[in-house]
Amino acid sequence: MKPDWDRLAAEYDGHATILVGDVDCTASGKPLCDSNGVKGFPTIKHGAVSNLQDYKGGRDYAELSKFAKTLKPACSPAAIELCNGEEKASIEKFQAMSSSELNEAIAALDQRNADAERKFKADVEKLQKQYESLSKAKDAELESVKSEGLGLMKAVSTHKKASGHDEL
Repeated sequence: MKPDWDRLAAEYDGHATILVGDVDCTASGKPLCDSNGVKGFPTIKHGAVSNLQDYKGGRDYAELSKFAKTLKPACSPAAIELCNGEEKASIEKFQAMSSSELNEAIAALDQRNADAERKFKADVEKLQKQYESLSKAKDAELESVKSEGLGLMKAVSTHKKASGHDEL
């Protein structure tokens, strides 16, 4: 993917409204990656810097280029003219809040995000344990069937049919 990404970055180098770049999440870029929910690599994000969204499309040059052509400046406090009525109303509501109110609201929603991630991970862990238990039970039953002679029974049945000793 890296050569295709570099090709796309070169294509959009100096573009007025589109930046194609990369961040090393293992070094000085780690805080930026952490604050934007980057958990695996490569992760592609798009949108306003303060409101990045996950890219879910293809990873080859053709798909990346096709997607990049659809990008346009996004609604934001700095580009309010690009917002629809609902977005403008939300921005105005948030702008009317004091900095401490806004920070509290952000912290509360960040906490909800963290809680959702934590619950998801815990539930996946429970499912993994259930899967392992079911898998062990299945393996035990298959071993029991094998030990009762299923393979030999099938071999005898096939041999009887082949030798003409198969009775109806």
